[in-house]
Amino acid sequence: MTNSSSSNQSKAFGFGTQIRKSPYFDATVRWGAAGFSVYNHMYIPRDFGDPEQNFWNLVNAATLSDVAVERQVEITGPDAAEFVQMLTPRNLSACAVGQCKYVLITNAQGGVLNDPILLRLAENHFWLSLADSDILLWAQGVAVHSGLDVSICEPDVSPLQLQGPRSGEIMQSLFGDKVHDLRYYWLEEYELDGIPLIVSRTGWSSELGYEIYLRDGSRGDELWERIMTAGQPFGLQPGHTSAIRRIEGGMLSYHADMDCNTNPFELGLDRLVDLEMEADFIGKAALQEILRQGIRRKQVGIVIDGEALTGANNEFWPIYVGDEKVGHVSSAIHSPRLKSNIALAMMSIEHCAMDTEAEIVTPFGRRSVRVVERPFYDPKKSIASKAG
Repeated sequence: MTNSSSSNQSKAFGFGTQIRKSPYFDATVRWGAAGFSVYNHMYIPRDFGDPEQNFWNLVNAATLSDVAVERQVEITGPDAAEFVQMLTPRNLSACAVGQCKYVLITNAQGGVLNDPILLRLAENHFWLSLADSDILLWAQGVAVHSGLDVSICEPDVSPLQLQGPRSGEIMQSLFGDKVHDLRYYWLEEYELDGIPLIVSRTGWSSELGYEIYLRDGSRGDELWERIMTAGQPFGLQPGHTSAIRRIEGGMLSYHADMDCNTNPFELGLDRLVDLEMEADFIGKAALQEILRQGIRRKQVGIVIDGEALTGANNEFWPIYVGDEKVGHVSSAIHSPRLKSNIALAMMSIEHCAMDTEAEIVTPFGRRSVRVVERPFYDPKKSIASKAG
């Protein structure tokens, strides 16, 4: 695609100046992005053609995705570590410099405000790599009366995701053999042709993969082209985050599978909550009370009978046992690999036992469903955590 046609096509995507473009926006359009949605007040590519082909590209070779919408909240200052612990119920006392952690941000009622990846760049230097909600404003507000000496901002940082079984080979071609020393959920600082980067062994795909955090937005186009060129011998394709793969892997999407009215215990994320640690955090008393009373609903996996779903659900589908509404489907998709319609659902605790049968109401009629274990594929995350 020529530069002029790319420019003309870019003009077709317009929600006004309040929606920001990433440093990779023009490159993604050149490489075939045909549709975008909005995430963290930014455009995110959602359409590179057939979503099933995007899935196979990811699981068979590798895809490069613009995820600059994963904005960073940077927390620095003498009390940065204490402040970050205040935001999350996960015990961070053993989080080392250079390590990443999947964490929850909770409010005073114990509800989930975000489920970011925490990156510890230095003793008192942290990033929260966000899902889709305004945690920059939340953190700045919490800091005002915290009594802690911290600085909180959104830095010039824009991540890409390089994911898939051949991503390690592509990274080796870019950075050399040393990249294979990078452990799962750890990070390293790199330069590529003078471009400043942080690279982590993380990603929203349940596949072997890396997130590449650009620290100079003026070089986004250059970085995208450099990676795509290096990846061609390995079958690299431009792509978008795969709803098929993330639902197979039981990965959660904020605003879909949880929100501020959802607590960690309902999501089965008890491991991310330490109510015994000495440190206090926002929501601790509420979560202690929720644990004491017990939860009334729980997230489960379900399989949906009938013909293959076309695309993902665009609304929550109610679930019934007889005439009683017992929950809703939050994320549903057809998995071509499993040859099954799979979904994440929130159901009342009385009806979420394995093999419970129910019905859902969809725009295309009623379907029978059955509760099953989740994740649906690779439950031990052996693919994502294997050596690169």
